[in-house]
Amino acid sequence: MAYWLVKSEPSAWSWDEQVAAGKAGTPWTGVRNHLAKKHMMAMQVGERAFFYHSNEGRQIVGVVEVIKPYYPDHTDASGRFGMVDFRAVAPLARPVTLDAIKADPRFAKMELVVNSRLSVQPVREDEWRLICEMGGIAP
Repeated sequence: MAYWLVKSEPSAWSWDEQVAAGKAGTPWTGVRNHLAKKHMMAMQVGERAFFYHSNEGRQIVGVVEVIKPYYPDHTDASGRFGMVDFRAVAPLARPVTLDAIKADPRFAKMELVVNSRLSVQPVREDEWRLICEMGGIAP
């Protein structure tokens, strides 16, 4: 199983909105970066991702699960990009901030630290477990 991190500005789509979508989940539209697209194409149903509030908050606030694999994004007029569907799994008991991640040398190679602008990124298994621990949830 692979692990991921997906970013959203809370003013555009928040964790609370993701939770409100319920079991039906929502499509993750609007990704227009080719590397992020490649990561979404690799996602499999059942894999999990951290839900990260970018710009406003800059913290991991929850976990989502892939419920539909990559398919065309209806918001992309060019037809070059796609999306996956996610459903909320659980909030972190304690949100994990970007500052806390950057301060911990165990995360020195984490994609969030070395390529913080990328909106969809892989998370290594050891990073996943450490962040779950910091966030007060089971991996």
